Amino acid sequence: MENRPKIGLALGSGSARGLAHIGVLQVLRENDIPIDLVAGCSIGAMVGGVYAAGVDMKMLGKMVENIDTKMFFDISYPRMGFIAGEKIKKLLSLLTKNKNFEDLDIPFYAVATDLVSGQRVIINEGSVTEAIRASISIPGVFQPVKKEGMVLVDGAVTDRLPIEVAKSKGSDIIIAVEVNYTHNKETKINGILDVLMTSLDIMQKVQFDFAEPQADILLKPKVGHFAPQDFASVKQLIALGRAETEPRVAEIKKMLNTRPSSLRGKN
Repeated sequence: MENRPKIGLALGSGSARGLAHIGVLQVLRENDIPIDLVAGCSIGAMVGGVYAAGVDMKMLGKMVENIDTKMFFDISYPRMGFIAGEKIKKLLSLLTKNKNFEDLDIPFYAVATDLVSGQRVIINEGSVTEAIRASISIPGVFQPVKKEGMVLVDGAVTDRLPIEVAKSKGSDIIIAVEVNYTHNKETKINGILDVLMTSLDIMQKVQFDFAEPQADILLKPKVGHFAPQDFASVKQLIALGRAETEPRVAEIKKMLNTRPSSLRGKN
């Protein structure tokens, strides 16, 4: 399509629930919906970065289904985090084909948080693996990534759903995927990760309420009843991502037929 709107995809944080992002991307690809850029936070940065590196989402789904994710959690002396993150970094290097940002198929922006300045950090240069590793660094769980005087942790601390990032990079249409959607959820606190993730959810509520209206298409896979660490439920989570996206395909395609000039300045 010539002169079509530029589509930006914003993929939010949510730990294991973010595996639903894979299902969303599978449906978009199957229906030939083009994605011109991806902004991702935490698990959204992981899935988005792998997608931008050119990995097929069907293949990624099958791979994640058949690996024991626990083997990538290298427990360390908890000076700054319980998980050192070197094993998962090796996995990320494999998945992203060890690419730098300039080598990606489409532009990608990873969101992290600098503990020194307290500011959101948008990473779009250098190693994609290092950027994702910073973005997924849940405070207290993963050891932070130190870079250029910054101490980088999970982007969810400052921007759990980077709609504004996608918008600022020139998107005409923003498809946002929120994977902390808590439809009829009963909060259960059974361990340290539950404590940390629930605390983050509460802190980010106002942040999300502000960002939500900026999305043109907001997808909320019904994954709130899954625990943040429930990486064993890969099939169900991917299926829920697909189930949320499939009914919206016609709506998205209709927006693709809108001239970019009529969309700019709408929000």
